[in-house]
This record gives sequence, structure tokens and C-alpha cells, in this order.
Amino acid sequence: MVGEWLKDKDYFLVEVTVSTDDKIVVTIDHKEGVWMEDCVELSRYIESKLDREQEDYELEVGSAGLGQPFKVKEQYEAHIGNPVEVMTLDGRKWKGVLTDAQEEEFAISVEQKVKAEGDKRPRLTEVEMRWKYGEVKYTKYRFN
Repeated sequence: MVGEWLKDKDYFLVEVTVSTDDKIVVTIDHKEGVWMEDCVELSRYIESKLDREQEDYELEVGSAGLGQPFKVKEQYEAHIGNPVEVMTLDGRKWKGVLTDAQEEEFAISVEQKVKAEGDKRPRLTEVEMRWKYGEVKYTKYRFN
């Protein structure tokens, strides 16, 4: 149902969860943000396809929160050029600018002190870091 509504729209699906007590939570996102009117429209669309006589449910439609970890590749794509925080599986945090989001991996640009050959002291240098999506605990938008 959500896929039908999303067809020909710039929105993308982040997550659908259904709890054991029949609470349905649909999370969508958009590169330029999610409008409340569109959440209401999607909610009404879903309700028009479900039968309350047959099943009692609670429906919640919303947007992915800015401070929440990314869950789908489209969120990475939407945030290219923005500051992010990455937590790797080994517990290391990296802060930088998201520069790329491919099918299997993504990249950020970070500032690191690098000592070039012949230099007396290290200099701040932009370095690209790449990870496969499964190699990180989370990536999320970072507020400056």
C-alpha cells in the first residue's frame, strides 16, 4: 500500500513496523523534508485500504527524525554534502561531511592531522573515509 502511494513521488520509505498489538508505524522521508499534509494524505490512503471492521489497529505515519540513525540508502543520498556522525562497529566515532553513497558503501570527508614526508609538523588535511553499510553501528545527521 505504501509503495503504491509513493509511486511517482519524491518520497521514499524508511520503515514500516507492525507491533503485536496491531500498531502500524510508517516512516517516510524526502530530500527536502516531509510535509505534515503528505503524512496525513498517506495515512488516509492506508486507512482507505484497510478494513476496521475486520481488524482493529492504530496507525501512525511520520517522518524520519533528523537526529535518528539512517536506515536506508536513500537517507544517505539525501544527506550528501551535510555533516554526519558515524559510529563504527569497534566503537570509534567519526565526524565529517557525507560525500558519497553507493549501493554497497558510503564515504565521508574528515579533517585529520597528517604529517607529510619532509614536514616538521602534521597539518590538517581532508581525508576520505569509506565504509560498507554493515560496518557501522549508525550514521546520523550532525547539527553544527
